[in-house]
Amino acid sequence: MKIFAINPGSTSTKIALFEDDRMVFSRNVSHDAEELKKFKEIRDQFPYRKETILKELADAGQTLENTDAFVGRGGGLVNIVGGTYTVNDKLLEHARTCFTVKHPATLGAQLAYDFARTYGGQAFVVNPPDVDEFCDEARVTGLKGVYRESKIHALNQKEIGIRYAASKGKKYADMNLIICHIGGGISVTAHQKGKMVDSNDIAQGDGPMAPTRCGALPVKDVVKMCFSGKFTEREMYDKITKTGGLVDHLGTSDAREVCRMIEQGSAYAKLIYDAMIYQIAKTAGSMAAVLCGEVDGIILTGGIAHDKYLVEQFTRRLQFIAPITVMAGEFEMEALAAGARRVLLGEEPALEYTGKPVWNGFDTEK
Repeated sequence: MKIFAINPGSTSTKIALFEDDRMVFSRNVSHDAEELKKFKEIRDQFPYRKETILKELADAGQTLENTDAFVGRGGGLVNIVGGTYTVNDKLLEHARTCFTVKHPATLGAQLAYDFARTYGGQAFVVNPPDVDEFCDEARVTGLKGVYRESKIHALNQKEIGIRYAASKGKKYADMNLIICHIGGGISVTAHQKGKMVDSNDIAQGDGPMAPTRCGALPVKDVVKMCFSGKFTEREMYDKITKTGGLVDHLGTSDAREVCRMIEQGSAYAKLIYDAMIYQIAKTAGSMAAVLCGEVDGIILTGGIAHDKYLVEQFTRRLQFIAPITVMAGEFEMEALAAGARRVLLGEEPALEYTGKPVWNGFDTEK
């Protein structure tokens, strides 16, 4: 079984070729930032990205002939339940128009579809960023009309849940887990019987602070900042998603650099790093309440989960809830291939994208 996985990012596209369950080739194909600026819309980048991918494959002596499935990162879709989706006309339309978000990840479905038409095989997306399985209570805030949305590292979170369950000889759909993805963004999620029923919003200022993100803030102070005249609307948005967290406090988003600061005696760097760990653990503890205390395991994943100090401090605070397991790093390419493989093997059905959101607000008149 041959599967080709495609994960477009802002200035690069990760690609990987799998034979059965083994990765036989992978590259992070760089795209010239100046070249990308020439394209008005994200969809206009498609021919350029395709060409650079094919050149990388040719230079490595790899071919896409006889590929069973092409699977892309996905994005720009309405909110959907998790799973592996066939790239149909509606999904392709929403990806091409960046229906819900403008991000290069939307090119994943387009590239998978194009390659499948050229070389044969099926085209899929797996657990795109649009996955939303929240319970209703998780959506409600203290302001009518303002709702919490599912913005999670869905692809890696789901893959970690499936792998952890398999390591215990169980099915993901039969377990209650708290999974903490700790990387450039941080998502702490309650997985209840195979559904991500609650999490912090990694995109709009929620949950723990992260290397580049501010996390939850006292709202009155944010309102004052917005009307102070010191910051533009764009600058305020950037503080939420790009220049907050470790960057704002310490001038770096690299947790390894922060650890070096601590080793060199910076008390402030230690305070901020400890506070980030504290906030992650605090959020994870709240997810135990979501699961009514019935937690089979807590899992740490993402790049920063490699840090032994973080793991030690996290364990000290939360080991009373459930066993803690470290599965450091990201498994996005493997997750893409695994989702396609499960469908090809008949272990789960391919889902059809309808373009209808699984949640579209509450009926406030009832």
